[in-house]
Amino acid sequence: MRVSFSGQRAGLCATALLAFAAAPPTAAQTNEPNAKQVRLVIGYTTGGGYDVYARALARFIGNHLPGQPNVVPQNMPGAGSLVAANWLYNSAPRDGTVFAAINRGVPFEPLMGTASAKFDSLRFGWIGSLAKEINVTIAWHTAPVKTWRDLIERGMVAGGTGTGADSIVDAQIMNHVMGAKIKLISGYPGAAELNLALERGEVEGRPSPSWSSLKTAKSDWIASGKIVPLWQLGLSSHPDLAAVPLMIDLVKTPEDRKVLEFFFARQEMGRPYLAPPGLSPARLEALQDAFMATTRDPAFRDVARKQDIEVSPLTGAEVEALIRRVYASSPAVIERARQITRSSIQVEDISPKKAGAKPAKASE
Repeated sequence: MRVSFSGQRAGLCATALLAFAAAPPTAAQTNEPNAKQVRLVIGYTTGGGYDVYARALARFIGNHLPGQPNVVPQNMPGAGSLVAANWLYNSAPRDGTVFAAINRGVPFEPLMGTASAKFDSLRFGWIGSLAKEINVTIAWHTAPVKTWRDLIERGMVAGGTGTGADSIVDAQIMNHVMGAKIKLISGYPGAAELNLALERGEVEGRPSPSWSSLKTAKSDWIASGKIVPLWQLGLSSHPDLAAVPLMIDLVKTPEDRKVLEFFFARQEMGRPYLAPPGLSPARLEALQDAFMATTRDPAFRDVARKQDIEVSPLTGAEVEALIRRVYASSPAVIERARQITRSSIQVEDISPKKAGAKPAKASE
């Protein structure tokens, strides 16, 4: 049975947004120039790539901000980080004491016509990105899927998170551009829960985890061959995956390639950080300067190396320029992209259920 995705996602976004908006002010909600505490809101549960990257950044960025405040990570999962983006835009204090880490695909949700995206991406204060990302479709080693051709000929039951997340959008792209037969179980809160689902046999694979996240969180899987990379999703290949084809090189028409270029541009800003709209130029500049200073900080670099965190930063201006370039795509490409993201492929949405609970058997 097919389950409506957009309605449940909109309800989840609205409920979570109201809950956070109603929360009492914290010490971070202050208009003092040099706050003692700054919150870094993370749009996912703990343990996934966005969380690992953000927590590493939070350890050091305060050293480069005026007054050297304590930077406190705060997880705000929901709808593939759409909840966090909505909250940041509509309810967060606009005094430089809050910024966020969200999924790289979320800024493009308004362009895709997603009704539950209650923000204008071009009005956010873009702080920077920690790394370019290459995603990869993976199958669990016991699954019958061994190559990308198997995705087309046989298909795969895969797990995903929420609207705008790579796990949802990339599965839609694979099915409707490449002819894959991915059946999707959506609603997992984050990467940690998706990885557990793989181990438990709830799903056969993941559509598009970040390769750097897998190296950070599940290096033992890679070393022991527990996952099988099927194809890479991005504009360029990762050095670790020379034998794994790029999906964009397998398309049949120039029009298909243009659509993939539209979607995969987000990989170039793989780990974006942003502030609410309406910050004073001085406060936004302080966050942007501190972000870039942190990426050059030897202590941060040492932690990144030890945790296998890849660092290839973009400035806030570079992130904003990339977003504006995507928003300036031709109407034909945008309409084709919208048709893809409106397509229905998921088998079941487990979001109302207990996280980690085994979903019902997949069926069309």
